[in-house]
Amino acid sequence: MEEDFVFVANALAHEKRLKVLEWLKDPVGNFPPQVDGDLIKDGVCSMYIADKLGVSPPTASQHLALLRDAGLIKATRIKKFTFYKREEAAIAAIAKRIKNEL
Repeated sequence: MEEDFVFVANALAHEKRLKVLEWLKDPVGNFPPQVDGDLIKDGVCSMYIADKLGVSPPTASQHLALLRDAGLIKATRIKKFTFYKREEAAIAAIAKRIKNEL
């Protein structure tokens, strides 16, 4: 359990990853309409996230993979693209743990 907490804390320890989580709170307000995938139901295409972050798609993929592996976001594959959305229950649990322990 402690190792999981440290892994999540490391995933949150980067400004760009925190921005992604913030933007995914309101995908309609932060990203343009997509050809494939619903912003709310399916999440935001990784290409849009990379563009907004101002990084290459491979760099964005590394950030997104860390957030996904920490359980903070969920990935859904549609055609040849991956779409990401927040895992609200996991985010609430980690926020509660931080509040209670710190």
